[in-house]
Amino acid sequence: MQKKLRTGIVLSAPPGYSETFFRSKITGLQKAGHEVILFVGRRSQEAQPCRVVSAWPVYRWRLWQSALMALRLLFVFCRAPLRTRRFYYLERQSGRGFKQVIENLYLNSHILPIHLDWLHFGFATMALRRENVAQAMGAKMAVSLRGYDIAIYPLKHPDCYNLLWQKVDKVHTISTDLQILAYQQGLSHNKTTVKITPAIDTQQFQRNTPLADTRNKPLRLLTVARLNWKKGIEYTLEALALLKKQGIDFQYTVIGDGEEYERLVFAALQFGIREQVHFAGKMPHEEVKAAMEQSDIYLQYSISEGFCNAVLEAQAMGLLCIVSDAEGLPENVLHGETGWVAPRRHPELLAAQIEEVMQLPPEHHQTIRQRAIQRVREEFNIEKQIEAFLQFYSS
Repeated sequence: MQKKLRTGIVLSAPPGYSETFFRSKITGLQKAGHEVILFVGRRSQEAQPCRVVSAWPVYRWRLWQSALMALRLLFVFCRAPLRTRRFYYLERQSGRGFKQVIENLYLNSHILPIHLDWLHFGFATMALRRENVAQAMGAKMAVSLRGYDIAIYPLKHPDCYNLLWQKVDKVHTISTDLQILAYQQGLSHNKTTVKITPAIDTQQFQRNTPLADTRNKPLRLLTVARLNWKKGIEYTLEALALLKKQGIDFQYTVIGDGEEYERLVFAALQFGIREQVHFAGKMPHEEVKAAMEQSDIYLQYSISEGFCNAVLEAQAMGLLCIVSDAEGLPENVLHGETGWVAPRRHPELLAAQIEEVMQLPPEHHQTIRQRAIQRVREEFNIEKQIEAFLQFYSS
């Protein structure tokens, strides 16, 4: 029988619209009898499945901020004097100056007094300036490796994780590729690293309608993603423009919103495919599922991608999936077996891959679809993921 543990998960904000992997993990741990506390930088209006503890705010008005810091530090010292002193000494041993130590103590004052068995940072970037918190609390420290914080953030901040790699007890990675990147950035091979991939509710993502025949016109293409540069949607639009020049009739729907909306709409216009592209905005999961049922091919031509739950959902729904070779996507979709992988940043190769898929016989499409559905149900279900996390924390 597994020991019931108290785990703190640190995020910048409570899990939102696209972060179903955090919600499913929290509810799964709770069902197994574990207590979960969510530590966040800011609250949201969305209901959460567990207790949420927010960080104290940082104000621009220095006088007010100084007074607030003094009161807060006095409070945390009175509530957890040994932990506060231990954190101070650990920070000083790590080479941080007095001013930064005091700032870090304030930033972590919502975490330090609470008893935990594990302090788990949902992203590596969330552990920066918090590397000594778990040790000061007498808790074990875990960190998750995801796309942005391992593949992109260190490019602007070299050696940013040096202290983290020293202090962490156990590392969770969502893909082998991200694990390799972490090793290249200084993570020791002696640190225990466990791969636990994202998972989906395979019961929710099942088709209610027959699988479509891609010979139907127009070809219906779909992407579910934030409108962010790393999702490679502009390259996707360029590939589709090449298909249009070859006389291929299609309709492309993009579900999601983000800061790149205007740029992408303008790109579709410039590529001459604005009438074929529909930006649908953010949708709840039930509407996403309905859109998948009405689609033939799912595209995820990302420049950088840790793994991508939407691709799992599309496979579970029986869509033919074409993805890029970014980070975890080749582990998500097996080329030629459960879908296809095209080199990123080469829209002409993506266009050629779409054409090749279209020309395959329906029997081949059916085989690929069934393999994808079976693999997602067997390898990427929530039950298997939760069992892996229970083992992660117990060992």
